[in-house]
Amino acid sequence: MASNGTANPAYTVIDHKFDVVVVGAGGAGLRATLGMAEQGFKTACITKV
Repeated sequence: MASNGTANPAYTVIDHKFDVVVVGAGGAGLRATLGMAEQGFKTACITKV
């Protein structure tokens, strides 16, 4: 911990902006992600793996 009471972060936080976020990368999740991307949306797909 630094002398001013703040800790140095272990990683850098980066903000991202998406039109669509799909949770789950199973068959339906990947199809939804692909479909939205094909329509021009900025899309992210997140999964637990």
